[in-house]
Amino acid sequence: MRFGLAGTGYWARVAHARALASTPDVELAAVWGRNAGAAAALAREHGAASHTDFDAFLSGVDAVAFSVPPHVQSELATRAASAGKHLLLEKPVALTTESADRLARAVSDADVASVVFFTARFQPTIRSWLDESSRTPWTAGQAVWLGSAVSGSSPFNTPWRREKGGLWDLGPHALSVLSAGLGPVVSVLADRGPDDVSHLILHHDGGATSSVTLTVRAPADLDRFDLYLWGNEGRSVMPDLADDPVVALRLALTELGERAASADRAHPCDVRFGAAVTGVLAEAQRQIDARR
Repeated sequence: MRFGLAGTGYWARVAHARALASTPDVELAAVWGRNAGAAAALAREHGAASHTDFDAFLSGVDAVAFSVPPHVQSELATRAASAGKHLLLEKPVALTTESADRLARAVSDADVASVVFFTARFQPTIRSWLDESSRTPWTAGQAVWLGSAVSGSSPFNTPWRREKGGLWDLGPHALSVLSAGLGPVVSVLADRGPDDVSHLILHHDGGATSSVTLTVRAPADLDRFDLYLWGNEGRSVMPDLADDPVVALRLALTELGERAASADRAHPCDVRFGAAVTGVLAEAQRQIDARR
C-alpha cells in the first residue's frame, strides 16, 4: 500500500516516517508539509516525493498517515477520506465533536478503512494485559498521567498542547485503555485542579467506574503513565509504555492494511471510536469551562 505522510515535525520524523519505511507491504511514497523545505528534506531521506499541495499529494497514494495538530488533521483527513484514501490518524482525531463526527461520516460515506494510533492499544505487552484482563469482571480503574510535555526542552512543547493541555493530549490514551478494560464510557464528570490538572470520573457501560488525573505541566522527573484495574479478584497494573513507539505503530499500519483489504472496515480503534473519545473530552471540557 502506497502511503503519504502528512506532517514533518518531530513525531512525523521519529515515529511515523520510521514505521512507514519499515513495515512490510507499506511504501512511504509521499510527504506533505506546510513547510516546503521540511517536506523536501524528510521526503529525500526516505526516497519519497514531497508536496505542499495537498490535492497533488493525495493523487499519488492509497492511504495517509497523519502527524499534524488535531484541528489540522480533522480537516485534512476529511478531505482525504472523501478522496477515497484510507486513514492512519493520531489522537485526538479532532478538537470538537462536530469536526470528529464530520470526519467519521466522511470515512463511512467513502467506505475507507481507518485506525487511530492510541499508542497503548497497539503495544504488544499492553494488548496481552488487556486480553488477560478481559476475563475478569473489574469493579473500577484508575489512571494518572503526570506529563511534562510543555516544559521548554520537550519536543512535544507545541502550541496546541500548550493551549489544550493534558485533558486533550493525554486523556485520549487513558480513555482508550479504560474503555478496553472496563467497557465504553457512557458519562463523565470533570473538574480542574491547579494550573493544567484535570480530574475525570468515568461511568462505563456495564456499571464499572474509573477516575483519571492528567496534566502536561508536571516536573519532568514525575513524567509517568500509571493505570490499573481493580475488583474482587485483586488489582491488575498496566505494563509501562515502551520508549520507542515504532513497534506499536507498525502494528497499527499492518492492521489498517488488513481492514483496507477486507469488506469489513471496522476496527476497535477506528475513527468511530476516536470520535467517541473526542465526545467524552469535549463534554469534560464543557464542564471544566463552566466552573471557571
